[in-house]
Amino acid sequence: MTGHIKIRKAQGKWCVRSGGAILGETTNALELSEGDLDPVIYFPREDIAMAFLDRTDKVTHCPHKGDATHYSIANKSSVTENAAWSYEDPISDVAEIKGYLAFYPLESVKVERI
Repeated sequence: MTGHIKIRKAQGKWCVRSGGAILGETTNALELSEGDLDPVIYFPREDIAMAFLDRTDKVTHCPHKGDATHYSIANKSSVTENAAWSYEDPISDVAEIKGYLAFYPLESVKVERI
């Protein structure tokens, strides 16, 4: 792994919520630190209620991680466009984030340690 990115097991139990709904809770989250950016919590896909997420056409590229697919969160009260991302086929240096989802720090989306 390059020195630019560090991945470690996130300590404790983590939760992601949107629109009053709990989208997931896990004790198996990963914390990814990249350069000077704030650390990002990645949730195992199996710990997320994927019924709330709809894949979108948005794809972004990171030279250190690869191509990220994006998901909108749809719940009873709202849709939050492109609120989550996942590296379906990350580059080998960060292969451990495959099968994980991360969420943008939006007002309608809360990621927190509980």
